[in-house]
Amino acid sequence: MVSNITKAVIPAAGLGTRFLPATKALPKEMLPVVDKPAIQYVVEEAVGAGLAHVLMITGRHKNALENHFDRAVELENLLIEKGDKDRLGVVAEATGLADLHYVRQGDPLGLGHAISKAETFVGNEPFAVLLGDDLIEANSTLLKDMIEIAQNTQANVVALMEVPKNDVHKYGIVRTGNRHDNVVEVSELVEKPSTEAAPSNFAVIGRYVLQPGVFEVLRNLKPGLGGEYQLTDALNEMAAHPELAGPVIGLVFEGRRFDTGDRLSYLKTIVELASERDDLGSEFTAWLRGFTSKL
Repeated sequence: MVSNITKAVIPAAGLGTRFLPATKALPKEMLPVVDKPAIQYVVEEAVGAGLAHVLMITGRHKNALENHFDRAVELENLLIEKGDKDRLGVVAEATGLADLHYVRQGDPLGLGHAISKAETFVGNEPFAVLLGDDLIEANSTLLKDMIEIAQNTQANVVALMEVPKNDVHKYGIVRTGNRHDNVVEVSELVEKPSTEAAPSNFAVIGRYVLQPGVFEVLRNLKPGLGGEYQLTDALNEMAAHPELAGPVIGLVFEGRRFDTGDRLSYLKTIVELASERDDLGSEFTAWLRGFTSKL
């Protein structure tokens, strides 16, 4: 009998050096996307997919993450005194989102190393991994679909997107096998290959559903690109030897993904999401049209 998948792991230990000096004291995951930190979008997605138990892998100077999802009693009391129910609701919304847990990565040794820290939390259950740099459009069923595939096949499922060939060096790239609709077999994964060496232009984006056997593979993993323990290398080992932790399957995502991992993509994300807001969109886009017409 296949158990339901209820646990999510969100690695959030990175230093955010691309956003210095803003991230000198502020975790990059707390950078606002309009008026909500990026990390909250990710937690909301996990909860929306039925993942009620969430572990964040954090690091030093990341206390703001825990504070954001904790009660802010003084602020709540102030808003109550002012009768500001709207802002009180917004503040309280983050507090009750999920059953949140935290553990520190310690040494910054890569995504694979970060996920290995989740073993005690996960136990012998499949689980989802959501990277905080990738935001998926709010109405997407991507994560739910991945969970369903993992439960039905007992495979490891990775989210894939087609990217321009000249961008493959930015991603983990897969070699695909048989395809049925948007579900493809994955026979190889390569971390940030050159354009010439890339086995395809299908890139792994920041959503995974993994079987618990991945922890044994991670324990035996050797350092890869950059001297770090790469999750891509572990998945490549699993794809080549499915007896270790189950096969690897890709689900091709054709919806919208917002990348907040670099400055330009982050700014594009804010503009796009702000433009769609009921409370901001009309006025903001009118200003934006006027502003761009002057450039």
